[in-house]
Amino acid sequence: MTTPTVLTPDQAAARLGEFTVVDVRTPGEYATGHLPGAHNIPLDRLDEAADALKAAATRAPLLMVCASGARSAQGCVQLAGGGIEAATLDGGTSAWTAAGYDVDRPAGARTTWAMDRQVRLAAGSLVLAGFLAGLVWQPAHWLSGAVGAGLVFSGVTNTCGMAAVLSKLPHNRPAENAPSFQETLLRLGA
Repeated sequence: MTTPTVLTPDQAAARLGEFTVVDVRTPGEYATGHLPGAHNIPLDRLDEAADALKAAATRAPLLMVCASGARSAQGCVQLAGGGIEAATLDGGTSAWTAAGYDVDRPAGARTTWAMDRQVRLAAGSLVLAGFLAGLVWQPAHWLSGAVGAGLVFSGVTNTCGMAAVLSKLPHNRPAENAPSFQETLLRLGA
């Protein structure tokens, strides 16, 4: 497995104009604030964008970004498997804003929770529901067990099925005035 180059917010800010910045969060998360000039290619669509990203990487180095740095590091490893080099932003947009750097926010963009927070809410709610329902109907406790097993699997494999499902919900989709995925690919590939 390839370990991606990790840049601190200060290092990335000093060289921001050199990079093609790719934000791998959901469109809803991206709309809440992203690095200036960042293109939104959700992590689960990186394979579809491989040709455009390869073309972009020939013109400028890629900097992958997410909320905390975990998904962008995954994206770097995924791209490296296809022969595309990319760096990741240590701490993601959270560290970027904590360091005092500005983010671009589309006018009228809705505020969406970060995906890890959405997953914690959904998982916790399902576990609690399974526990409470299990007090009335014993087999319902298996819901809590299934969620727990899913979280263990997620931790071991560094993937998250619940995040993949949540990313399809309306609040995680792009705003109507946002560039389409195809437009983003054309911009990257040009």
